Amino acid sequence: MSDTFHAELDWDDQGQPISRSFGDVYFSKASGLEETRYVFLAQNELPRRFAALHAGEVFTIGETGFGTGLNFLCAWQLFTQTAPAKARLHFVSVEKFPLSASDLKKALALWPELVDYADALLAQYIAVHAGFQRFSLDDGRVTLTLLVGDALNCLPELDARCNAWFLDGFAPAKNPDMWTSALFGQLARLSADDATLATFTCAGFVRRGLLEAGFAMKKVQGFGHKREMLKGSLVAPVPGSVKPWFERPPLHIGPRTAIVIGAGLAGASTAASLATRGWQVTVLERHATSAAEASGNLQGVLYLKLSPHFTPLTRLALSGFGYTRRLLEGLDKTLNWDGCGTIQLATDPAEDKRQQQLAERLPSALLRRVSADEASKLSGVELSQGGVHFPESGWVHPPALCRFLLQHPNITLMTHQEAIRLERHHAQWKVYGNEALLAQASVVVVASATETATLIENAQLPLKRIRGQITHLPATRASQALQCVVCGEGYIAPSRNHLHTLGASFDFKRDDLELCTEEHKGNLALLNALSPVLAKALGAEQLDPATLEGRAAFRCTTPDYLPVVGPIADAAAFAHTYSILGKDARQVPESPVPWLNNLFVNAGHGSRGLITAPLSGELLAAWLNNEPLPLPRAVAEACHPNRFPLRAVIRGQA
Repeated sequence: MSDTFHAELDWDDQGQPISRSFGDVYFSKASGLEETRYVFLAQNELPRRFAALHAGEVFTIGETGFGTGLNFLCAWQLFTQTAPAKARLHFVSVEKFPLSASDLKKALALWPELVDYADALLAQYIAVHAGFQRFSLDDGRVTLTLLVGDALNCLPELDARCNAWFLDGFAPAKNPDMWTSALFGQLARLSADDATLATFTCAGFVRRGLLEAGFAMKKVQGFGHKREMLKGSLVAPVPGSVKPWFERPPLHIGPRTAIVIGAGLAGASTAASLATRGWQVTVLERHATSAAEASGNLQGVLYLKLSPHFTPLTRLALSGFGYTRRLLEGLDKTLNWDGCGTIQLATDPAEDKRQQQLAERLPSALLRRVSADEASKLSGVELSQGGVHFPESGWVHPPALCRFLLQHPNITLMTHQEAIRLERHHAQWKVYGNEALLAQASVVVVASATETATLIENAQLPLKRIRGQITHLPATRASQALQCVVCGEGYIAPSRNHLHTLGASFDFKRDDLELCTEEHKGNLALLNALSPVLAKALGAEQLDPATLEGRAAFRCTTPDYLPVVGPIADAAAFAHTYSILGKDARQVPESPVPWLNNLFVNAGHGSRGLITAPLSGELLAAWLNNEPLPLPRAVAEACHPNRFPLRAVIRGQA
């Protein structure tokens, strides 16, 4: 797969890229820049429409064929020049064969006028793998959602309402699969009522297909040597077909104020995603600092435990990994993170088989099979097993990431404030401590791990906690040879500030957070299984587990190990409203969801929070702001809080 994931390019005498697979140019040889401005910006009337936006309003552009990103950069430049300062641009594009970072840099160097925009994109063009990839640019004012895959697979999974469309795949004669009635139908489904459309082609079957899909089309003068092109607008909106329990809740109207309860990674990520969209956010934290509980470890691993069957959890992980990895580029690297790579050892035949299947289905830029010898060279220590190497992975200091996320000027962090009770009065949520009012706002997001279920009991969220303990091992001269994270049944990271993090235990019974000698012993056993040589380098046999330092915390997880992210309904009212599903799960009642208005949750990330929590903040912000979801609709539904009351009704447990 590594040979076919990225676009294969040739370069002409003028240094312009040509697709080797499709035998077609990416843009006009006369002037790609002027072609984009004429065909896509002018014919969609974007200068006028951008200028007419209101503060806080989002304009969404959809595109077929991201290519070199030229259209995106031109739209971004125009938006910067013409839109009000507090308006936002969301650009959604699909691309089956994304350019490699080096090819993208070479292609965009053709346009010096766009250098500032190109450099910003290139700085974030990291960990771009299959699935939905979310980019936050221009301090959050511009969002790019890149759908990496076949358009006819990706677009049916997209939840968005686009105000304008750029149809810019390779020419119909070169790439007929991009110009089909099925694709045109998806464009109509994903269009806002005011949607417009433009494309460089004037092929008759394209015009007829778009007319049939519900667009009014007309021919206009083309660019350069092309005599004509097509432009159009939506005249027949397509009704949505989402089941009511997964519908978007009523759009919030009024002051954009929010309270986030919990300043761990889930809460900090949620606050940051809302703050960049202009929300005034108050974060309530019961401890003295942010990241005081499960997000407080010295080192956490960007851990990609994937299934070759591309389950919702795997798809979430692939998208979340890319988002977190790009997010880290804004974080000071000295002691806060290191993209040193991770090796996952093939600890048994079943794991070896799983890894082989993954290597066959995913590009080598994401993961690559390595022998024991190669794993040893990459890690810097002797390993007796091979496995898979994730070159873009590594470790993070989670407290630093939380502080980074909370530094936005629209965020106010209030520590020593424990939320005990929520009450709603006159379209406002009020959060109380024992008896005192702590804060009030239009929206509340509960991101307080297992305490979430206690705060919103009528949601009946099945959150559970699992104790985990890590061990801190003082680095030695020999152990400093470790160059990347090594994972098996446990993990060990290269030293941070002269300490290695080793872990982690799983204890389903204990409900205290005292350091446990037996769990230190268990962690040392995990180390020996990873690398006896490294264990010896750290003097593990001579260490007294009773004297070791470490940290214990509770992971918050769910029965299906997916997080809970989205709007909250009253579970008892839900069961009553949809009771018919207990008799026939195929029914789709038209009754609206009994939402707990403007109450949301972001919790249950388990041991994968570094990968899932930041993107979940974006997912929650998308629910709240009626923006394109950063995940396939099926994955967002798999994380939706309503999955639990829905299952209870269907199984007769409500």
